[in-house]
Amino acid sequence: MADTSDLRKGFKVLIDGQPYAVVESQFVKPGKGQAFFRTKLKNMMTGAVIDRTYKSGEKLDKADTEEREMQYLYPEGDAYVFMDTQSYEQLRLSKEQLGDNVYYLLDEIKVDVMLFQGNPIGITPPTFVELDVVETEPGFKGDTSGNTTKPAKLSSGLSVQVPLFVNQGDRLKIDTRTASYVERVKV
Repeated sequence: MADTSDLRKGFKVLIDGQPYAVVESQFVKPGKGQAFFRTKLKNMMTGAVIDRTYKSGEKLDKADTEEREMQYLYPEGDAYVFMDTQSYEQLRLSKEQLGDNVYYLLDEIKVDVMLFQGNPIGITPPTFVELDVVETEPGFKGDTSGNTTKPAKLSSGLSVQVPLFVNQGDRLKIDTRTASYVERVKV
């Protein structure tokens, strides 16, 4: 059991038998009446976001989740196969469970697979991955005025905004938390 003082971003609670992660939490102390927490919670299985209000000091059920380091092996139909690096046990996750994280699945990459009651519900990829630019318009020489960007399609199918100097064939470092360009990597 946990109480409302534990409600911060990333904290996991159990509501109606489903695991939820706190997206936002705000402590409110009105002039009259009891203090409370206004929260925004994301269902870790469906991705649905709900708003909940909890009175200060209220008890909450903590979600029984664990993360295990696993290695991505290969796609199999609509599923993606991961292998536990300790026990060599294999798990399959659907494209819906992975969401946009499917763009960061490179051969043999290590990810953290989140398990709820022993069942896989999602992954956390590494913070940064390196992907090649497959398609982008050529930049114009000398056009460095301002912070101008252009779209680029990467080898995994992800599209990001990149600076004008990035060309087709370049390797880029991508932040998986924001799906954004970080820097060009020398090959």
